[in-house]
Amino acid sequence: MRIIRKMLVSAFALGVAMAPTAPVQAQSLTQALTAACSFSPELQSAVLQAKASAENIAQALSQKRPTIGASVSGNYNWSMVGGQFNDSQSLTTGLQYNQTIFDNFQTDARVEAARAGAEIARHQILNTAQNVLLSVVQAYMSVLSDRQLVALRQENLEFFQAQLQSAQDRLEVGEGTRIDVAQAEARLAQGRAAYQAAISSLEVSEATFQRYVGASPGSLGASHNYARLIPSSIQAAIAQAEANHPAILISKAAIRAAQAGSDAAQAAFGPTASLTGQVGTRWTGPSGAPTDGISGSVGISITIPIYAGGAIGSGVRQANLEQIQSEVDAMSAYDQIREAVISAWAGIQSADAQIAAANSAVSAGSEVLEGVIQERDLGTRTTLDVLNSQAELINAREAVINASTQKVVATFSLLSATGQLAGQELCQSLRIEEVVDYTQTVEDVWQELRTVED
Repeated sequence: MRIIRKMLVSAFALGVAMAPTAPVQAQSLTQALTAACSFSPELQSAVLQAKASAENIAQALSQKRPTIGASVSGNYNWSMVGGQFNDSQSLTTGLQYNQTIFDNFQTDARVEAARAGAEIARHQILNTAQNVLLSVVQAYMSVLSDRQLVALRQENLEFFQAQLQSAQDRLEVGEGTRIDVAQAEARLAQGRAAYQAAISSLEVSEATFQRYVGASPGSLGASHNYARLIPSSIQAAIAQAEANHPAILISKAAIRAAQAGSDAAQAAFGPTASLTGQVGTRWTGPSGAPTDGISGSVGISITIPIYAGGAIGSGVRQANLEQIQSEVDAMSAYDQIREAVISAWAGIQSADAQIAAANSAVSAGSEVLEGVIQERDLGTRTTLDVLNSQAELINAREAVINASTQKVVATFSLLSATGQLAGQELCQSLRIEEVVDYTQTVEDVWQELRTVED
């Protein structure tokens, strides 16, 4: 008992000595998630990709909108024949108008495919956020658990140092053996190695944390209130995942895009009608000569494909295969999300059981260690028995740390699997509305005449 008290006092003194002189800013899990939403390059890239995908809508719509252009051309001609110099000038100006007025609904299908693609990109923002935020939780808990392990293994190192000193003292008074000293030295060396491994793991965890959050970890805590978002049953969790998970929404939009692509490919077999028009004027002759007049034309052309070297038929077959592939991918997405839900749900149940078992082991191991130390002092146990009891206790305490970490990670994994982790409550800076507004802007018919985006 005296040794344990001495160990606890030493550990407390060490903790006080290691405490920073300036207060460390607390950083809750919610604060880390919010910071990651604003910092993450992956999320910023997804937002830019969504805006770029929205531009495909404007490009598809342009196929049935008119194109209007103006042209100006001039020529100066001269010649010298028989000593006679002659020259002339010409200036031509004109306006051209071209528009596809019917293409067998091919453009309509391409517009639908572009809109589905833009929807995929918007859902991809949420899907990226799901992955980033879950990585933040894992990094956050890794730092927290590694800090706890460092403290625990430091305490364990202090215990082994105390046991080595006790074995040496007992040897000097003739109550111990050199074997006890050697065993204590071996355990102390193992303790130092385990402590250094914990420090190295902590450094890696802190680097990962800073990568996702954009700042070094402060004072962390495992408490959170997101467990209330977990569905009441695994069936409810699966149903919620199938309705809300971004990956499933992406697969649904991908089916729409593939169907539209198939429609566009089939529409290539149909006729196309185009309207053209132009008007212009021409000045010729010496400078100041009158205009030759104004001319214009209006025309309509209808084309019907008869044979295109197999390109049209191949395009249809390819589009049909891609449509089938999108449906298969959707089934795979459903299966993967369902598996993720079940795995996370089982992880929570398993972590609860492990926490309960580890806490019981810690309670029992503490009593065993105290008893073995007393029996060693009475001569009925050896130093090796004490060292083994301490190792079992440390293993149990590490199991509590690991199981508690797994419980938090499994909780957020379930939120991710059900599509709730990237919800507005957890991450309010995803700028989905900004992307929606951008999409509506690019569909403006006359926007190109008013502004040019940099």
